[in-house]
Amino acid sequence: MFDKLFGRDGGRPGADPHALPAPRWQKNGMYTLRALGDARVLTLVEAATAGDWAAVKAALAPFDLGRDDRVLSELADLAGVQDWIGRAVEEDKEHRATALLISGARHVRWGWEARTSARAADVTREQWQVFHERLHIAEEQLLEAAELRPEWVTPWRRLLTSGRGTSLGPAVNETRLDAALRRDPLHLEAHVEWVSQLQPRWGGEPGEALAFAREAFAGAPDGHRLGCLIAIAHIEDWVESNRMNSLITPAIQDELLETAERSILHPAYVRRPGWQYDFNVFAMALSLASESIASPQVFRELKGAYTTWPWSYMDQPEKMYARARRNA
Repeated sequence: MFDKLFGRDGGRPGADPHALPAPRWQKNGMYTLRALGDARVLTLVEAATAGDWAAVKAALAPFDLGRDDRVLSELADLAGVQDWIGRAVEEDKEHRATALLISGARHVRWGWEARTSARAADVTREQWQVFHERLHIAEEQLLEAAELRPEWVTPWRRLLTSGRGTSLGPAVNETRLDAALRRDPLHLEAHVEWVSQLQPRWGGEPGEALAFAREAFAGAPDGHRLGCLIAIAHIEDWVESNRMNSLITPAIQDELLETAERSILHPAYVRRPGWQYDFNVFAMALSLASESIASPQVFRELKGAYTTWPWSYMDQPEKMYARARRNA
């Protein structure tokens, strides 16, 4: 088991020709991952930053935006995309669905930026108004994108986010989850949205999210990144508990170890652009559980690569990553 876990069976990944080199200067031996650590994604981000729609389309050629939510997130999270993507929606009829998807995803993210991460009671009336205005635009655009390209899963994942934000209710959101999973039964990001939906702060019951995550991963093949769902469910439980040591139990440590071994540390796991996000999810969950077997290996594989999510659940996330890395 340990040969497989620690990559001593010849299953270690080869060099990725598109991988961006780690910065030479690193603070505390860590650096923030940019553009999913991929030179092709960096070209895409630079084109979007410049508002060059033709260059964006060219840079999207290696990717399937209708299925790859990670690449879509690079555009959705990019400030300023909303300033020019509307022109592409109106003027480029051939690629209207792609432009709608990008614009809709950006408006969801832009809406949450207006709302902020504050508690609902602390969000101002003006913030709520802007939040709902942007999510309304997102809903219209994502639904049209889904209609134009019925095989795409990513519009439905983003509609789960907007549906939760606008409180459309369980019936609508369950329909959207079903739509996503019909298109990709193992789509991690759609499952993550539902783990969030099942949290008590969104109306779920304690234990529901973790049970959902376990059932979902039970049906996944070895080496699938859906194992991250169990780590995320434990992180969400930790957030809900408000207790720093709530995950430090032998049962949780064992479950996270076994899940890591069957997912990201399995030889069948494929390191696609942004694989470091999957490893950061496990790094945070394993460190919160004070797990000592898989945690050192996960941090070694990361080689200091830090992703803002999921560490943003913590105060001083970079400091907490550095501390967890030292302690692993």
